[in-house]
Amino acid sequence: MDNDTVRRAAAEFFGTFWLTFGGCGAAVLSAAYPGLGIGFLGVAFAFGLTVLTMAYAVGHISGGHFNPAVSLGLWSAGRCANRHVLPYIVAQVAGAIVGAGVLYFIASGKADWIPGGFAANGYGDLSPGKYSLAACFVTEFLLTFFFLFIIIGTTSKGAATGFAGIPIGFALVLIHLISIPVTNTSVNPARSTGPALFAGGQYVSQLWLFWLAPLAGALLAGALAKWLYEPNAVIETIIIEERTTA
Repeated sequence: MDNDTVRRAAAEFFGTFWLTFGGCGAAVLSAAYPGLGIGFLGVAFAFGLTVLTMAYAVGHISGGHFNPAVSLGLWSAGRCANRHVLPYIVAQVAGAIVGAGVLYFIASGKADWIPGGFAANGYGDLSPGKYSLAACFVTEFLLTFFFLFIIIGTTSKGAATGFAGIPIGFALVLIHLISIPVTNTSVNPARSTGPALFAGGQYVSQLWLFWLAPLAGALLAGALAKWLYEPNAVIETIIIEERTTA
């Protein structure tokens, strides 16, 4: 790989590490801590803040995807070059696994700690609210679709420049507030993979859904957004040209 690709992949590694360590860390270390109890709201904001902070820290290097579904969705929308897709996804999964590994090491330093689900995602018996496979699939598909729709819309021509990280971060907060009881919230195959490998057992066997549903939702959102936003860009260009020549 050339130096630019390595730099981009490194940015995606660190961004996904931070997302997994920060978001899942809030769930594993803080959410159930006696006397603290940050609950669903705290965990939701933790995930949103990881994306918001890293979007400004390294987004100018790689675009700040931190999520295989985002990379594929942006590729579907014509916003991510073919040569970047695979390196990004490899870096994202690696970052999530390392982030989950460091979190596991820290959490296991408490004498009476029990890993349980270790912030992994699941359906059926592994769903926090015992939601069915179909309900979990629709949830992950729909929320990832809208997550990509927001990402593409806020980074499109005509959107306020320099502020995209804010609505994207808050979108992830809202997504978690909706779906933590359903799937423990994925919308990110890398984030799902890291904790599942340490939770083991059925969490690993259910990973397929947390790859398939987010990727399908993202690809559809990218294709639809490409159709929706591209004509607007052309119309805007025509209007500017007309005003210039008038």
